[in-house]
Amino acid sequence: MLSEARFRGLQSALILLTLLLALISLCLGQYHLPLSKVISRLLHSQQQPDIASQIVWSVRLPRVVMAFMCGAALGLSGATLQGVFRNPLVDPHIIGVTSGAAFGGTLAILLGLSPLLMMSSTFGFGLTALGLVYLIATLQGRESTLVLILSGIILSGFFAALVSLMQYMADTEEVLPNIVFWLLGSFATANWHKISLIVAPVLLTGGVLFALRWRINLLSLDEKDARALGVSVRPLRRVVLICCALLVAAQVAVSGSIAWTGLVIPHLARLFVGADHRRLLPTAFWLGGAFMVAADDLARTLTAAEIPIGIITALVGAPVFTFLLIYSNRRSAR
Repeated sequence: MLSEARFRGLQSALILLTLLLALISLCLGQYHLPLSKVISRLLHSQQQPDIASQIVWSVRLPRVVMAFMCGAALGLSGATLQGVFRNPLVDPHIIGVTSGAAFGGTLAILLGLSPLLMMSSTFGFGLTALGLVYLIATLQGRESTLVLILSGIILSGFFAALVSLMQYMADTEEVLPNIVFWLLGSFATANWHKISLIVAPVLLTGGVLFALRWRINLLSLDEKDARALGVSVRPLRRVVLICCALLVAAQVAVSGSIAWTGLVIPHLARLFVGADHRRLLPTAFWLGGAFMVAADDLARTLTAAEIPIGIITALVGAPVFTFLLIYSNRRSAR
């Protein structure tokens, strides 16, 4: 059992690691900047309005902040959903929000909508998918975790088919490449406006989830046991799922669909602090943010042309997840 002092030390280490990764990220790119110059431009941006200051403040810093926010949102929502559904293989895709948001984005690209309308469409269809999940569960007359998972799988398949239809209908010269690149995820279009659109959902819903994190421990119990402890399971589950849907929809709206992070990061966090959501959620938040910043560094520095972030997270996430499974099985067998 991790002591409170060690937990606080771990959180401090994760925060310092994230800040260090962010500073290193500001140095990396086609136009290399030394660390001393980056720190100088961060501290004296108005006194030295040169090209280095423009690169730091207008290009790289928004990208680093967006990468952190998206990774933190996926890590937090993944850890929460795995607890709510009592299944370590659940990730944010399971509730259908990712597929719904992906359809909203591809539809907007196909119709040639403005970036603001595109993000609105993505966000709106993501939340619509969650509403349809609850509608299917209501029509079945019950709202158990199994019914919600099955409803999410149904909606994910349906919206995935619609995304394929949008790709089939798209112009192969211009529109289709844009759709494919967006679906694979990228932070290349990061700016302060997009950051304002994701910061509010992450801070608001993240605050709600942190406030409810001890109750999420009770949701991970059997429903009868949770009710016996005085928890209203259905209202609490709905609030938690709405928060997770807002996190995922906001992430997809600003950066496209990014796989594996919401599955791998909670397992890694659980390895450090255990299954108690009072410690798991903040750990998954910082781990997810740091992981995404590092993955974005790889995406824009491995080759001359930027690699979509979804490819990097899959290439890194799959081996890491395999290692975590093997390590967990061996530790439990002892």
